[in-house]
Amino acid sequence: MANEAVLGSMWNALVWQQVAALLCLLAVLLKATQIYLSKKRQERILEQFPGPPRHWLLGNVDQIRRDGKDLDLLVNWTQSHGGAYPVWFGNFSSFLFLTHPDYAKVIFGREEPKSSLSYNFLVPWIGNGLLVLTGPKWFQHRRLLTPGFHYDVLKPYVKLISKCTTDMLDNWEKRITKQKTVELFQHVSLMTLDSIMKCAFSYESNCQKDSDNAYIKAVFDLSYLANLRLRCFPYHNDTIFYLSPHGYRFRQACKITHEHTDKVIQQRKESMKHEKELEKIQQKRHLDFLDILLFARDEKGHGLSDEDLRAEVDTFMFEGHDTTASGISWILYCMAKYPEHQQKCREEIKEVLGDRQTMEWEDLGKIPYTNMCIKESLRIYPPVPGVARMLRNPVTFFDGRSIPAGTLVGLSIYAIHKNPAVWEDPEVFNPLRFTPENSANRHSHAFVPFAAGPRNCIGQNFAMNEMKIAVALTLNRFHLAADLENPPILIPQLVLKSKNGIHVHLNKVQ
Repeated sequence: MANEAVLGSMWNALVWQQVAALLCLLAVLLKATQIYLSKKRQERILEQFPGPPRHWLLGNVDQIRRDGKDLDLLVNWTQSHGGAYPVWFGNFSSFLFLTHPDYAKVIFGREEPKSSLSYNFLVPWIGNGLLVLTGPKWFQHRRLLTPGFHYDVLKPYVKLISKCTTDMLDNWEKRITKQKTVELFQHVSLMTLDSIMKCAFSYESNCQKDSDNAYIKAVFDLSYLANLRLRCFPYHNDTIFYLSPHGYRFRQACKITHEHTDKVIQQRKESMKHEKELEKIQQKRHLDFLDILLFARDEKGHGLSDEDLRAEVDTFMFEGHDTTASGISWILYCMAKYPEHQQKCREEIKEVLGDRQTMEWEDLGKIPYTNMCIKESLRIYPPVPGVARMLRNPVTFFDGRSIPAGTLVGLSIYAIHKNPAVWEDPEVFNPLRFTPENSANRHSHAFVPFAAGPRNCIGQNFAMNEMKIAVALTLNRFHLAADLENPPILIPQLVLKSKNGIHVHLNKVQ
């Protein structure tokens, strides 16, 4: 009887193993069928948009070499296939890339959510803030945060940004006696981080002098690791990334930044217990972004939760320093590359500043040629080279072609800015494209460095002010020359960077 019981138990175990194996096989077959049907659906949708030929397994990935030419590849495909064409990442996932302003205008004019594939990797760091929110909650946060970018709030920031820029330039002045060139992005990124902490949170980070600070290192780590995860396909899987050394490093960095953010918010809340009115706070110091967040109330009188507060602070830290650092670095590179325009800007700046070494609010509107050079640099080197959307509703374009809800759309800002059907001689650096007359006659969505429509960059005025200040004070003090032996190699990450850095020669203006 005992043997029969053992045999029965073994038989039952074997049956259950076979059932489990069968269920696993069915699950795999079901998943494979779903992937196959999804692929066929995408092919049916996109067959109306001719695009580049793709590899049977890799899609178009094998054509993207990551050698600084993949962005220009989008421009080349635009000339071959028009302003809307599919790009396949592998043979089962595709984006409809839009590279002409007529197509971009349709998508930018809608409140379509950001593509989860592009932005979800940031959520453990920045939370569900304005960058990734959708629907009514996005609209609520957008409305609550908009007062934080009113010119009355931005005005006091000019002196703070001037001080941070001056600290950076003082550091450069010490360095140029010891080294041949300066790598811009590293220093500019610390400066913009310093600025954002002082302006938006009234917080003295001291990061330009103490770049080994744990919080500063964590912010840089998170930017690097988020980009790494986006570019490394196996890391798209949460489990694989979680178990990897990079995943552990990412979680540790998130912990440091969240603890820092929570500390800043709590300190401000404690200080506000004794200063409940905005007027009293403004008498002691400038009104900042964090004040706006803490005082923000919706129509029902509800403020932001602690979780939402942290998300918006971390989102602003990410968007407010990395994108602006990219913009300033590439603008200064253009100034170094085109000395005739650099000199015209310098003459204009010196006429405005005279003997002063800092910028005032009123100065920002008195440097029109410098402003045109900044815009032309943003056209050639947009800080955010592209954005992605997932359609919630069907879209019909101006040419009658339609795509259904669920379609992934990539808007290549870089390719729109380089589209020869829109811009004459797009590779030529020509600031006169941005005279008032030329700007008035241009397509409304031909120049979109801050995106466009309801989901445009809420902080674009802050960013433009910081760019003007940083460029003006730099040119007022230094002559810049490009390092011809080490030209930058473009790499499109979350922001536009250079694989080998952005190196320039600096000489003190006499």
